[in-house]
Amino acid sequence: MSFKTVSRVLNGEPHVRQELREKITAAVAELGYRPSVAARGLIGAPSRLIAFLYDNPNFGYVAEAELGALIRCRRAGYYVAVEPIDSQGDVGRQIEQILSSLRVDGLILTPPISDNAVAIAAIERLGVRYVRIAPWDVAAGSASIVVDDAHGASALTSRLLELGHERIAFVQGPQDHGASHLRLRGYLEAMRQGGREPDANLIVQGGFTFESGEAAGEQLIALAERPTAVFASNDEMAFGVMAAARRAGLDIPGDLSVAGFDDTRSARMSWPPLATVRQPIADMCAAAADMLIAAASGAPAAFRSMSLSTELIERASIGPR
Repeated sequence: MSFKTVSRVLNGEPHVRQELREKITAAVAELGYRPSVAARGLIGAPSRLIAFLYDNPNFGYVAEAELGALIRCRRAGYYVAVEPIDSQGDVGRQIEQILSSLRVDGLILTPPISDNAVAIAAIERLGVRYVRIAPWDVAAGSASIVVDDAHGASALTSRLLELGHERIAFVQGPQDHGASHLRLRGYLEAMRQGGREPDANLIVQGGFTFESGEAAGEQLIALAERPTAVFASNDEMAFGVMAAARRAGLDIPGDLSVAGFDDTRSARMSWPPLATVRQPIADMCAAAADMLIAAASGAPAAFRSMSLSTELIERASIGPR
């Protein structure tokens, strides 16, 4: 049986004996083989499809990131395939299944997928372009879009110190998100620069979810000497801290100032409105889409790494001590 005959059967071409066709089809089913659409797309015109990969419990972040990519792609006549990844599962196999089903011009990898070595190895093995959003390691040679998370966290912590707060707690994000470590670094640097050695009891592990922020808030409020301000390293956890504070009968910001990071849409609609650090989530993914579209059109010079700015957004959830 020749390779050409197998190829003709897989591609649905005529002029193959029925008996031979059935034999090949049965063998394909037994092996669980699926033709690689990604490999087929390496030659020829752009597919005009970009895949957006995510595994993030913060759906506000995911929605804004997805919207940024979607709007930019629509303007360029492209489409976006949104694909969830389970980081606790067989990531390499998941990537292979996605890329065997979709012919894409590139991938946008959001955190923590953007730092997942197994995912990146699988993508590079298949020869598909990708842009990483907010990776911890930006020196790996791949294209990426980053913000200075440490600087943003430092700016917010410094502002809380200026307002007279000394016991400032910090709720850290998941360990597999590079931004979690960078934001903690910014908090620690600002505390030390302000002459305050951070208290280990005031640094609590969270998971970028409302529930983890709520649990962290309860833990911090229960301390014999509770903090006067809590900086949660994303908005979703900050909302959880606010809920715990209200249940404990605390006024925000009179008894407890609360701040977050991201400036998702909910930060403007909470009560009181949430002080936070704005990172341009939608713009980051729009820039990633621009890079992939330009590269698919034959402009590899546009396929690079770039940094966007954060901004301190002061709202009514923080006040003077």
